[in-house]
Amino acid sequence: MDPTIPLAPVRAFAEPPHVDDAAELLAAAPVDVLAFAFTSSAYVIGSDAEAAMLDRLSTRAHGLPVVGTCSATVRALRSLGARRIALVDPPWFSDELNRLGLDYYEAAGFDVVYAAPCSLSSGQQLVRPADLHDWVAAHVPSDAEAVVIGGNGFRAVGAVEAMERTLRRPVLAANQVLLWAALRAAGNPDAGIDGYGQLFRRTADT
Repeated sequence: MDPTIPLAPVRAFAEPPHVDDAAELLAAAPVDVLAFAFTSSAYVIGSDAEAAMLDRLSTRAHGLPVVGTCSATVRALRSLGARRIALVDPPWFSDELNRLGLDYYEAAGFDVVYAAPCSLSSGQQLVRPADLHDWVAAHVPSDAEAVVIGGNGFRAVGAVEAMERTLRRPVLAANQVLLWAALRAAGNPDAGIDGYGQLFRRTADT
């Protein structure tokens, strides 16, 4: 893959018609919710445009709820009562894209005390959970109340519980929060999910 993601295709991916057509096709399947798994598009277009996109896709999906990664992360952070966050993005996110992520969460009302792409090998199949754990543990400041791991292509979920044990605070990974939001949107928040971090344990009754 490219060393960093170019921003123009990321923006185009969230625009009609192709993703809208995909949502309509998927809505024909026996599903209760659709999930838009693309962190970087939300960073680039911003929260208002992300919300409009999700509404647009829901309309094309004949009213099925559609959840997105970053809006789900915002809801998860608020459910956990975390205000000060550290944002760690994949190594293939440029400094500019990471800055857009920082802007996204600051606009949502969070205090981003640290934001950077991690300096691991740039490749989805090259990231190992142990390496990600060690990098995050070495770089996240102590005043961060939660850690947000951006990037749906980032192999991070296997390190969530180990990072939480080391850091003693919630860690939210892109696909983890997307699953959490999708289950809630489908009306099944207590799905017996285990091994995916504090988010599922601490918000089961909310």
